[in-house]
Amino acid sequence: MHSSAATVSDVIQAHYESLTRAEKRLAESLLGNYPVSGLGSITTVAENAGVSTPTVARMVQKLGFKGYAEFQARLHQELEATISNPIAKHDRWASNAPGLHILNRFADAITNNLRDTLSDLDTADFDNAAALLSDRKRSLYFVGGRITGAIAEYFFTHMQVIRPKTALMSSNSSSWPQFMLNMNAGDVLVMFDIRRYEQDMVTLAQVAHDNNVRILLFTDQWTSPVSRFAEHTFRVRIEAPSAWDSSVVTLFVVEALIEAVQNNSWDETRQRMNSLEGLFEQTRLFRKPEKGEK
Repeated sequence: MHSSAATVSDVIQAHYESLTRAEKRLAESLLGNYPVSGLGSITTVAENAGVSTPTVARMVQKLGFKGYAEFQARLHQELEATISNPIAKHDRWASNAPGLHILNRFADAITNNLRDTLSDLDTADFDNAAALLSDRKRSLYFVGGRITGAIAEYFFTHMQVIRPKTALMSSNSSSWPQFMLNMNAGDVLVMFDIRRYEQDMVTLAQVAHDNNVRILLFTDQWTSPVSRFAEHTFRVRIEAPSAWDSSVVTLFVVEALIEAVQNNSWDETRQRMNSLEGLFEQTRLFRKPEKGEK
């Protein structure tokens, strides 16, 4: 049986090493354009992967599905979830809402999101991403979408204090070529892309990847197509009893990365913070409390 939080992609990846050579070819075909690649007939899926239809039937059973129909139904459910608009999402939650206060329902949902995200997060991958962000030889670029742009800006604001060579890209794709002009091989592009994925993000990721820019992606459990080009992908649970997806756990992972990067270069970070405080005082941007004030 599969966890309700696990996607078909999760299940395929968990079983990958136990598959036969033909089944691995089928798995790679399914993951290559996921989940669309699995929505055709069993014959079409087999032909696209260059395998036989019995291979498809055997593999879906090996993955724990009763048959191809159940496998495909699961994919359809995932696809519906990824394209849910806010109104449909609100109505779905409202129809299933328990008789608890909204604070309790939110707390339960966010706690589950945090637990599921952490169970899926590889600590070695997290450490490697933090090391990449800590490398001061590399420039860092941050970009998000209509909603996640605010999280990208939050991440950028902290990283700008911690280290030099950081840039925040506008959510408006028409301005991206100017930023890409300055990207060098080995630089890092931090991207945020959650469901109702933005095609412009995929185009940006492909061009950046083709120019040897290293991509760090924050996405959801259904996984943005940008992941094909990402070196590090954080798949965060975002479901909440609301018309909107939750950003709480995404912000949790971002703040943990900020702390990890800060610790990796604390001496330099402390020096920059001291200089920044001096600038604040010099420009009188923030009022210092008078002696005796609390």
